[in-house]
Amino acid sequence: MPSKEGIRVPPHNDDAERSLLGSIMIDPQTVDEISGQVDAQDFYREAHRHIYRAMVNLHQRGEAIDLITLADYLKTSEQLEAVGGPNYLVRLSSEVPSAANVGHYGMIVRRKAALRNFIGTANSLVEECYGDVNDVDSFMDDAERRLFEITQKGQARGYSSLKEVVGEAFRQIEALFHKNEHITGVPSGFVDLDEITAGWQRSDLIIVAARPAMGKTSFTLNMLTHAALVRKTPAMFFSLEMSNTQLAIRMLCSEGRIDQSKLRRGNMTEQEWSRLLRATGDLSAAKIFLDDTPSISIMDFRSKCRRAKAEHDIGIIFVDYLQLMRGTSQSKGSREQEISEISRNLKAVAKELDVPIIALAQLNRGVEQRADKRPMVSDLRESGAIEQDADIIMFIYRDEVYHPETEKQGIAEIIIGKHRNGALATVDLRFFGAHTRFENLAPEA
Repeated sequence: MPSKEGIRVPPHNDDAERSLLGSIMIDPQTVDEISGQVDAQDFYREAHRHIYRAMVNLHQRGEAIDLITLADYLKTSEQLEAVGGPNYLVRLSSEVPSAANVGHYGMIVRRKAALRNFIGTANSLVEECYGDVNDVDSFMDDAERRLFEITQKGQARGYSSLKEVVGEAFRQIEALFHKNEHITGVPSGFVDLDEITAGWQRSDLIIVAARPAMGKTSFTLNMLTHAALVRKTPAMFFSLEMSNTQLAIRMLCSEGRIDQSKLRRGNMTEQEWSRLLRATGDLSAAKIFLDDTPSISIMDFRSKCRRAKAEHDIGIIFVDYLQLMRGTSQSKGSREQEISEISRNLKAVAKELDVPIIALAQLNRGVEQRADKRPMVSDLRESGAIEQDADIIMFIYRDEVYHPETEKQGIAEIIIGKHRNGALATVDLRFFGAHTRFENLAPEA
């Protein structure tokens, strides 16, 4: 036999494609189920693409899908003979006894299409590798993005008509109305703050900024544990300054209401040990994922977030803190450009993965020179781009750090300095430094 080395037929399944089309002819209502999973381009056979596209168009026009209407549609579009004529349509309608397995057939067609897309993308990447790649970091990020798109659905969505977008927006508004809940995003766990923000919204970039020793890390860890423990939202925390073990100790002290200094000395009461064990069990069962890679690059960050989203359906991401991240080689030489690139990419990842990202940031020393040391947006260190990219910018201010005799002992002010879709406000919280814990401020009697 002559050698066929090097000649390969792309992955496909003719039986599944025919069975899928036959199922639709038996029960046209299955188009609603399948059209959200399978595109015409997912079919390997061009004839099957034409037939499927005709079925979807007939359904969208509110017309019946049967041998007569389908043949007429294909004949009018001069595709009937190309697909095999009326006899082939008859064959499709008789190949399956029922439409019960239409979802299974669609899954097979979709998976085969994904494999073909992988092959096409991989071949394209190989060719590009042999070419002139100037920025390897950007190339690798683009390569991962293209492969990630295939794993999510196959191909990135194209443009949408306003009719589609408005319809989806109305459905979301209607769902919120019937749900009758004020909190529409991931709640922070702080009642007054959630009242203003309605929770952390999908695709939003939220910046939490403060001078050192104000409790930035503790504040975000409290929000992390609330999301994962109370709302059962899978969460990821990138710590560029503290190790995973240090983070775990902080969370245990906070959840167990244990004084850190007593824990370090091993000088705890039986009651505190009991609370520590309970906190250990709760946190161990939570879907919290930690990454303590120091000076992580924005490209590595994007890569890890994509994998975490695909594997664990991460619902919120935290970064501690923004200025410790690294940009790409393109931004080297200018720290301001590098921070701008990092900020822009954080927002892009939030939008791509459709999750809120909460990033901590340092403030410049200018705030120390003022009589009123409450931070402002202009105090953000190294880049005005952070202000542009962020949907919400919050500051933590504790008066006792600067004025030990203040009347606001143990009080932290959460100052919302930017709120793209809401009001500016200040929320007071109780701060327990020994427990590294923020709590709602009890209302005055």
